[in-house]
Amino acid sequence: MRIATRLTLLFVLLTLLVSFTVGWFAVVMSSRAQYATLDSSINSVVDSGLGDPNTALSNALYVVQRDSYNLTLDVVYPSGEITQVNTPTVPLKRHPTIANVKTSLSRVVQVSNLPGFQIRSLNVGGGDYLVVAASTSGIEKQNQHLALLVASAAIVVALLGLVLAREVMHRDLRSMGRLIDYAGDVAGGDETGPVPPSEGSRDLRELRGALVIMVDALQERIALEAQNANIMQQFIDDASHELRTPLTVVKGYNELLASGRASPEQQVRAVTRVQREVERMEELVRDLLLLAEVREAPHHAEQLVDLSELLRTRVGEFALEHPERRLTSALASGITIHARVDFVDRLLGNALNNVLRHTKSDAPLHVTLAAANHEASLVIEDGGAGLPIYGARPQRFQRFDDSRSRETGGSGLGMSIMADVAESLGGTMTTQASSLGGLALHFVLPLAMSVKT
Repeated sequence: MRIATRLTLLFVLLTLLVSFTVGWFAVVMSSRAQYATLDSSINSVVDSGLGDPNTALSNALYVVQRDSYNLTLDVVYPSGEITQVNTPTVPLKRHPTIANVKTSLSRVVQVSNLPGFQIRSLNVGGGDYLVVAASTSGIEKQNQHLALLVASAAIVVALLGLVLAREVMHRDLRSMGRLIDYAGDVAGGDETGPVPPSEGSRDLRELRGALVIMVDALQERIALEAQNANIMQQFIDDASHELRTPLTVVKGYNELLASGRASPEQQVRAVTRVQREVERMEELVRDLLLLAEVREAPHHAEQLVDLSELLRTRVGEFALEHPERRLTSALASGITIHARVDFVDRLLGNALNNVLRHTKSDAPLHVTLAAANHEASLVIEDGGAGLPIYGARPQRFQRFDDSRSRETGGSGLGMSIMADVAESLGGTMTTQASSLGGLALHFVLPLAMSVKT
């Protein structure tokens, strides 16, 4: 059963219940009022004769005739005989007994042998009693009529409520139906269908907004999963290719050495080349493991790292090991970040090794470290040949030109490792043209504390 039908039936049932309850209360109150009026007329007749038994009968008859009460007046003698002194529209059909008389001397009662009547008795002297009786058939008929009217009114109100409910809920139910169809399409794999318009009650508009957000998040997740799958497949293809090349070289030279036909000079060259390829494979595997660790590492490490001191140490060591380089630096003090020391050290090492591998020995190098807007800015720029394009995020195994080939000893992962480390620390790495004419690596990392003054 659809929700619209259930809501409509519930509204109709509630309307009927309320209508019948109110109607039943009205019928009960009306019945009580009519019985009270009937009892009052009986009591007024009886009260008129309570003062003197000798005049009780005449006084009672006088009150009945004066007020036009529609009451039965029966005189009951000690012998059990009955004389009816006033006959109403609906008189007693059965004779009251002495037991009925004694039961009704003090108050108005109903007795089982006189159904449909209210009675009360009065001592009129000489052992005789006057029984005053009133028929309740009129009250019963009026109650039945009222009950029929209440039932009819309840049905009419329920039908009007049904029409009103359908009219009021039509827009909401239509909007809900559209949302249900849209959700069904999304569940079936169609996330490109049109979003239902925003209409109906506030709850439905909020439901639509939540559904749209959920679908957008689902589409982004699907797109991200597809992108990650493509990246992973490309990474596997590139890794297998990068490993296949040195393995092929090692295999070839191993076969040459195993054949015994190589000259001493060829043997030395073969051993040297095999050793270099093994070192390249070792570096490649080490870089791959580091990339996996960086990807899994939390973005906010608990360790505080003094970036200024670490960079100053690295730059000093580079200057001592390569005195031929024209190295200048401008390093602010007291710049601290949340990080892992080994990750930051690898980032700095890769950046400086990148200069060594891809620039001439006399190419200038300038390192800048500053802080602004709660961020550390690190720029390492050289005077080499630079890159054909700038700004794009480095990808794994990406080599930008022939000067950055595998023959220089690199794995093709250095730039990607630096970018991944920066992102794992909540920062970014971008490539741009250097003021020295070559490549500038720009790292932006969130600060752990302000710069010392």
